[in-house]
Amino acid sequence: MKSLKALYERLYGPAFLSGFLLVLSFPTVNFFPLAWIALIPLLLFLRDKDQWTAFTGGFYFGFVYFLGTLYWIYHSLYYYGAIPLVPSILLIVVLCMYFSLYPAFFALLYAANIKRTDMPSLIVAPMIWTALEFLRSYALSGFPWSSLGYSQYAFLPLIQIADITGVYGVSFLIVSVNGALVDVLLLKQRYKERPLASYLPTTGGFAVLIFFLIFTLGYGIYRLQQERPGSSIKVAVVQGNIEQDKKWDPEYQKSVISIYKDLSFAAARETPDVIVWPETSAPFFFGADKEHTAEMVSFERQFNSYLLFGSVTVKNRTARAPLSRPRYANSAILLDKNGNITYFYDKIHLVPFGEFIPLRPLLSFVDLTGAIGDFVPGEDYTKAVTPFGSFGTLVCYEITFPGLVRKFFTNGGDFIVTITNDAWFGRTPGPYQHFSMAVFRAIENRKPVIRAANTGISGFIDSSGRILGATGLFTRTYLVSSVKTDRTLSSYTKYGDIFSYLSIVGTLLMMIRKRNRY
Repeated sequence: MKSLKALYERLYGPAFLSGFLLVLSFPTVNFFPLAWIALIPLLLFLRDKDQWTAFTGGFYFGFVYFLGTLYWIYHSLYYYGAIPLVPSILLIVVLCMYFSLYPAFFALLYAANIKRTDMPSLIVAPMIWTALEFLRSYALSGFPWSSLGYSQYAFLPLIQIADITGVYGVSFLIVSVNGALVDVLLLKQRYKERPLASYLPTTGGFAVLIFFLIFTLGYGIYRLQQERPGSSIKVAVVQGNIEQDKKWDPEYQKSVISIYKDLSFAAARETPDVIVWPETSAPFFFGADKEHTAEMVSFERQFNSYLLFGSVTVKNRTARAPLSRPRYANSAILLDKNGNITYFYDKIHLVPFGEFIPLRPLLSFVDLTGAIGDFVPGEDYTKAVTPFGSFGTLVCYEITFPGLVRKFFTNGGDFIVTITNDAWFGRTPGPYQHFSMAVFRAIENRKPVIRAANTGISGFIDSSGRILGATGLFTRTYLVSSVKTDRTLSSYTKYGDIFSYLSIVGTLLMMIRKRNRY
């Protein structure tokens, strides 16, 4: 039995097990309670390991975790990036290896500090985890996908605290509970090894954690029952379900436009205040293509609703770009009932390899931008102002960046619109994960989210994170719903990621204190 246990640890079994359990807590399995115990094997394993073993164990854990939640990215590379299957898989492996460095450093720092401090795991582990998770969300353009807190998108009473701490506060709480359970399991052993160690940090930490769990759930129940100022608007989202490889084919241009027109006319019978089309749903360069632009304006005048749609737009050439090459933006345009342009937004946070190629001379072979080439980012966090409320528009994976979304609403606002084209992901967990992350943006900013996606998932989320309605994947349809706007200015919107910054500061102070001991 002992030999089997030794082999299990020597082969980093606890690290692989923790990674696998975390994968099961995310969509589409959605067994979110697992996240509250998933890290226990890893934390137990790390407690008495040397630095290299801890780093390696954390790396293996991270590799399983990220490969299990992000493997679907290969779909975009293989089917739409003209990259063969094996190289596509290898690129995903390399990407997951990079992401795995963050839990590897978490494991290294945790193992190095937990053996030499009276502080319990329930404090040490979540502080380091949150600091590194936050850094991963913004380093090298950033990729906040698979943040631990997102696994709890359906646990509404608990995640209401995100309007104060952001999603990273939920991650902190999950890791803290895992750490507390590890403290319980190792309580006798810990004080047998260090008989002079104080019980106060552990018992005090338990008391604080229990208080915060009770407070978090009580706060969540209060927020879910709270009536907040706002008004009701009727919104239609249109899901064209256009095949990705046909979307920009000139032979299908009229067909694509016709599909969106027919669905919009059907939706208009329910007299919505605004109709929302997905990202780049207009298959032409709005403004530059005079014929189709005029056709779009004429079409809008036929029904008594505003129309928000996505389009690629041509920007003026400047010194920032070669004169021989036009500049393009991924834009959202709002037309009023008379066909006038009342709002224009250019996507700020572009997708690497999908909308621009970082280090293009070296990495040009990973190119999903197609014939259009690199896009240029927008610069302004502009909101649309309409008779039925003001809103910001997030294009595609911009909705996954908490700090970016809040910048639209620091001066107020009524709701969030996000338009996307998740056809890139196929029938993988990608679209489900993408949709679930929007739940947190609704709660963090106390703004309902209206989401229009080309192939799904389109739908509506209220300002408490309740999913009011959603379409299926790969269905050509529209959805109309009444949505209550919310004028609340949340603490997170006002103050941002202070909680995450405190975790970073706490981690740095812990590292400095450890260094000064030697």
